[in-house]
Amino acid sequence: MTAVPSDAGAALQPPWLHPDSGAVLFQVTLAAGAPIGAILSKEVLRYRYQARADGADAVALYEANRQEIDDAVRRRVAAGSLEPVMLRENDLAALSRR
Repeated sequence: MTAVPSDAGAALQPPWLHPDSGAVLFQVTLAAGAPIGAILSKEVLRYRYQARADGADAVALYEANRQEIDDAVRRRVAAGSLEPVMLRENDLAALSRR
């Protein structure tokens, strides 16, 4: 994922499926307005959202659950994670127990 210049404001690159890994690469705007890159694996998508094994629906599932996923990225950043933020099952699984 290429970095977005800090003066790019809220213009985020669209999410995309990395063909070799099947992971969704995307950007999230932080509270300060700066974008940060993040990665959500197809395995986590399958675990949390019952995604297809081939990852064909990965970007659509990200878009449909964007608020929840982006909030998880922001929590990880607030806890000290650096770019790119790799979301884990536990980052989203905890939401199921609330």
